[in-house]
Amino acid sequence: MPQNDVPDFSELLRAARRTAVHLEMRDSYAVGDEAGGFEQFRRTGEADLDPDSAFWLGWTPLVREAVGRGIVMRRARIVSEPVTDYIRYEHALTPVNIAVGEQVRWLPRREASDIALPGNDFWLIDDRLVQFNLFTGDGDWASPGEACTEDPAVVRLCSSAFEAVWERGIDHEKYTV
Repeated sequence: MPQNDVPDFSELLRAARRTAVHLEMRDSYAVGDEAGGFEQFRRTGEADLDPDSAFWLGWTPLVREAVGRGIVMRRARIVSEPVTDYIRYEHALTPVNIAVGEQVRWLPRREASDIALPGNDFWLIDDRLVQFNLFTGDGDWASPGEACTEDPAVVRLCSSAFEAVWERGIDHEKYTV
């Protein structure tokens, strides 16, 4: 698949047969659909933990459907410590990811120095296709915001990186911010 021919993520997830893994490596994101929730969290310390709320409507049904078909969904996050306010926000939201079937681990950045990592966050579907998530320096979606590849060398790099992070990562329930 050419890098600029990017299917919608929901299509990729629906086409998954075994696994969907996600590696996040930024300490801050500034995507528009999270702005209100993040600001509320900064003011009040409260996060939207209702998996059926409007905030989660674009995500939780996709995960439930995939997990219901037997797809193993894992998410790993590499984070600097002390963590940023945004990472605190992500950590506060993560119980929803877990409740709908994702597995989540956290890895302090200092423990990732000897792991070969790709330059961007990514989703790896069935160890065959990588969708990179591209962001601006400010953390908003770049244009285009995604790039896909099935290049075997890139797939191997991403798979190896994810598995190394996962192996060292701390389960969400045990990681404190």
